[in-house]
Amino acid sequence: MELNRRTVIAGAAAAGIAATTLGTGTAQASSGGRGPVKELFGKLDDGTKVYRWSLENGGTRLKVLSYGGIIQSLEIPDRHGRYANVSLGYDNLAAYVVGTTFFGATIGRYGNRIAKGRFTLDGKTYQLNVNDGENSLHGGAKGFNTKVWDVEGFTSGSDVGLHLHYTSIDGEMGYPGTLRTKVTFTLNRHGDWRIDYEATTDKPTVVNLTNHTYWNLAGEGTGTIEDHELTIAASRYTPTDAGLIPTGELAKVAGTPFDFRRGKTVGRDIRAGHPQQVQAKGFDHNWVLDKGVTARPEHIATLRDPRSGRTLKIATDQPGVQFYSGNFLDGTLVGTSGSTYRQGDGMCLETQHFPDSPNQPSWPSTVLRPGQTYRTTTIHSFSA
Repeated sequence: MELNRRTVIAGAAAAGIAATTLGTGTAQASSGGRGPVKELFGKLDDGTKVYRWSLENGGTRLKVLSYGGIIQSLEIPDRHGRYANVSLGYDNLAAYVVGTTFFGATIGRYGNRIAKGRFTLDGKTYQLNVNDGENSLHGGAKGFNTKVWDVEGFTSGSDVGLHLHYTSIDGEMGYPGTLRTKVTFTLNRHGDWRIDYEATTDKPTVVNLTNHTYWNLAGEGTGTIEDHELTIAASRYTPTDAGLIPTGELAKVAGTPFDFRRGKTVGRDIRAGHPQQVQAKGFDHNWVLDKGVTARPEHIATLRDPRSGRTLKIATDQPGVQFYSGNFLDGTLVGTSGSTYRQGDGMCLETQHFPDSPNQPSWPSTVLRPGQTYRTTTIHSFSA
């Protein structure tokens, strides 16, 4: 899901520059994995340097930007061992700075939408930054996707990874409390990409962190994902109003285009004319996972490209997943490989608590209080 407005890259204030390797030494994980390698990716308008970190393990190659905690590239092999970058993105920093698509970004403080950018906590009403019509989306106009994170690489046994740190001050984008956030990206010897989120606060607040990678398992820039086969373990979803804010209903998927329990191609029912699809221009909804909130990550979704054989399985401890079918990609964006992205050329599966949960007291809570630690994990497993 993204802001529905055209992105203009030309004339951006931020200038991307060619990456320069800073370290010639490469740490080797015991499994033969490579990482982490750090290189300069570009500079922001104020001169702040943005780095790209590269990891490789178990057949997965991952490139992460310190700007926005962005997944700039994720390469995996097909059934014949041929690699492709299966995540949409850009080859320069300027495009990320002016972009509204959230390609690959770490999202916070609150993933998805909050109605009218407003919620009440402990009797006090907070007004957030509004950046999507009258609503607040993905933490506001200067959410975590626009911040330069402190990044440190690590190897641990056969794992390679990155620790990303960002401190959001009290009142940033209207949110209460100073939120200290740590996000860990790990590649294990099997090539699984694991995300661990942690956060603490000094005042009661709300938090809902996620990742906004757009997937195309045939390879970014190769065209539509409508022939991808998708399974989601969810019997209900949350219908929305015209502003894509949940109405509060937990509707059954049975008998609707929203039923992916037994698996089907993304495109099979995408033009079925259901009022919710017409309103969203496709799929842009939260699926209520049958498992609910769990102590450990459990498998909730499978995405497969039949042409390449590449398969993605997602496990999470979260109660929801936002399936967004790339509805607002309009052919004006030029991706990493030089191809333009059109509607349906990528899709997101964002693990999360439900949108607008701060205004829905009967839904799983997103409140974080002093003395508590927010923790959640999502694991992406690849095969072909």
